[in-house]
Amino acid sequence: MTEQLVLQGGTLADGSGVPLLRGDVLLDGDTIAAIGNFPIPPDARILDCTNHIVAPGFIDAHSHSDLQILEGRREKLLQGVTSEVVGNCGFSPYPQGDHATELRDFANGIFCGNEHWGWESARGYLAQSNSKQSVASVFSLIGHGSLRIAVAGNQMNTLPEDKIVAMEGYLSRAFAEGAIGFSTGLMYAPGSSADQAELIRLCRVVADFNKIYCTHMRDYGFRLLEAIDEQIVLAERTGCRLQISHLQAVGRANRDLNNRALERIEEAHARGVDIAFDCYPYTAGSTVMTQLLPQWVLEGGTETLMHRLGNKAERDRMEDEMLHTMANLWSELIVSAIGSAANASLVGKTLEEIASLRHQRAADTVFDLLLEERGQVNILEYNQSEENLRRNLNHPLAIIISDGFYVKGRPHPRLHGTFPELLGNLCRDRKWMTTETAIHKITGFPASRFGIGNRGFLRKGYAADITVYDPATIRSLATYEDPTRAPEGILHVIRAGQSLL
Repeated sequence: MTEQLVLQGGTLADGSGVPLLRGDVLLDGDTIAAIGNFPIPPDARILDCTNHIVAPGFIDAHSHSDLQILEGRREKLLQGVTSEVVGNCGFSPYPQGDHATELRDFANGIFCGNEHWGWESARGYLAQSNSKQSVASVFSLIGHGSLRIAVAGNQMNTLPEDKIVAMEGYLSRAFAEGAIGFSTGLMYAPGSSADQAELIRLCRVVADFNKIYCTHMRDYGFRLLEAIDEQIVLAERTGCRLQISHLQAVGRANRDLNNRALERIEEAHARGVDIAFDCYPYTAGSTVMTQLLPQWVLEGGTETLMHRLGNKAERDRMEDEMLHTMANLWSELIVSAIGSAANASLVGKTLEEIASLRHQRAADTVFDLLLEERGQVNILEYNQSEENLRRNLNHPLAIIISDGFYVKGRPHPRLHGTFPELLGNLCRDRKWMTTETAIHKITGFPASRFGIGNRGFLRKGYAADITVYDPATIRSLATYEDPTRAPEGILHVIRAGQSLL
């Protein structure tokens, strides 16, 4: 006989965005058995939720915890997250094909991994990640960069027909085995070399399986609008569902592009394109420092990169291209993680400050640091205005995500604080949106958008994934200077009927 648990006297945010209401929730094992007013079973355990919000377990629809979730890491659990969508931005831990070493070389900057991971298929990865010991339910996208490496290695070129066919086969197999969608990272090599014809072929497979296509676009700065247009054309030509990842206008000079970007998305939506986007509740972003380089530099992997960084003619060429495409100032780029102890003191300093300390130009600082650390440097980027952030978060087509990833150093505070930051600082304190709207954007909306069945709502028959928090005290304590502090105010996290917190 399964245990019955009554969450009694709470304020229910059911995930749909409708106004809050008071009521009880009955859990019977791993299922929601009743909601509202019902006779309390005599043997049920009672959990007093008076003055607390009872919500569906939060869904992080853009996560990079692909490997750490296998380790039982609890950073997301402490925020109320019970489901994560991994495999974003073109990075997934499968398929490895005959290029396992190249796959790890490609993805370890985002995955914070070692030299021993890798799966041949979605089935193998999902079987391991969704074990009974997992701290969250895992839903995986298959990454275009990983897919490309599996069939061709780390090549920056137009792929021949046989390689495209092989990618279509891998993609179809992943969907048949449980992957919920496909992601691209078109600012990361080797995916950045894919042409429209290649992406159309792959997105047609996505549409055939009625999955979702999520994209880290080619540009979020000077060419933001062109990047959005490219993705809308892809969706229109193939019929796939389009999700634009971490939408923002990067750089002070580009802030007026934000409204025009939203207009592009709204116009496409009005024409019938199945389009939405996501964003995180911070003005700063985070990425690998190799993202500053022209992406042709990364073809061939780490050893080739080291050779190019040591060649003056190549450095001059890189610098010329880099300075024409960078939307940030050097003072807006902060080293957040670094591979060696020798340079550990640089964590927390801007590239402008490090260049001054080293008595060199900032571009040379970038090249030298990447040489010294064999490419293993992460940065924070102060990208967008608060006004644009608020407008994007509140947009009816916006899902709110963490985009958090692990690093060997200081992570972005979103890894530890996204959801309490949203519900505490932005909803309660600053009144940016209502609680029911915020909950919808992290539960019911992502569940519906990504085809995550049986989750995201407080409904009879749905999975017993529940987060209970105190609306008066919930807050993130994670800051850019001290980003690993756990949040306050999350009281209970239940996944599949089991209390994890």
